[in-house]
Amino acid sequence: MHFRVCIQTSCFGKIGSVRFFPLLALALSLSSLTPVRAWAQQLQCDPCSHAFGKVEVGSSSSFSIRLTNTGTKYLRILSESKQGSEFRFGYFPLPITVRPGRTVQLPIVFKPTAVGRVTGMFTLASTALNKSLSIPVAGTGSPGLTVSPSKLDFGNVTVGQSATLSATLAASNGDVTISSDKVTSSEFSIHGLTLPVTILSGHSIQARIRFTPNQSGTGPAKAGYFSNAVVSPAVEQLTGTGVAPLAHSASLTWQESDSSVVGYDIYRSKTHGGPYQKINTALEASTNYSDSTVVAGTTYYYVTTAVDSAGRQSAHSNETKAEIP
Repeated sequence: MHFRVCIQTSCFGKIGSVRFFPLLALALSLSSLTPVRAWAQQLQCDPCSHAFGKVEVGSSSSFSIRLTNTGTKYLRILSESKQGSEFRFGYFPLPITVRPGRTVQLPIVFKPTAVGRVTGMFTLASTALNKSLSIPVAGTGSPGLTVSPSKLDFGNVTVGQSATLSATLAASNGDVTISSDKVTSSEFSIHGLTLPVTILSGHSIQARIRFTPNQSGTGPAKAGYFSNAVVSPAVEQLTGTGVAPLAHSASLTWQESDSSVVGYDIYRSKTHGGPYQKINTALEASTNYSDSTVVAGTTYYYVTTAVDSAGRQSAHSNETKAEIP
């Protein structure tokens, strides 16, 4: 150790041959002293806080905090404590010794008992210079929303027509408020919900899903229900196949008239008893006719007339009825 001495003097008088120096300033050079390493026992966390996010009431979520001895000496973690009844430590037996540069994992758990956001704190006491290490945490207890069935299959539906199936939305572990819904295809739509709507815990409501294909082929999609539940949106798979309309026709037959007849005209009406309109473009020489211009879901009434070689036409035959599916 070396000393550097600085002396300031101011003489205020003499007593014999002795001088008095009232002020003496002494500065020590510490350059040769061994420095005190403030980081010799430092316990660091990564991360030093954690948000568990949404966790369903009654369920639990775990996370691990990395604890590192960043110093050059051994340190011991001696005890643990926490704030917040819905938080707890995982398996972490104490005391535990951490070598310099080494890491241990601190498991922490969040298990909400009610709906809502809560905060807490995990604290560790150790022999490190930062003797107390505190880690703030937060989490939100959320209800559950289930959609059943998880998949709706509409099968084959004629293009332009519709089919409807029901879905059940059930709330658990708290009330669920559905704020909005959405489908990923214009061929599907959700009906029967007036939003926003709240489902009481332990109860359920019905939604109707309608499939209206606008072209042939399979149309997979998803229906999503956005809410305060732990999983949002709750998703239901949808599928259905659009098929082309069936080609309908009405087949007519009649008895042959006398030998002077060269052909027949066919007349049609949508009203019983007429008026009728001719639907054949040329005389029908046979005694049967297929009307392929019918429209599904329509009822038609038919009569025929016989035409001779002179172009004379008979009276209407009896009327026959055809109901198109």
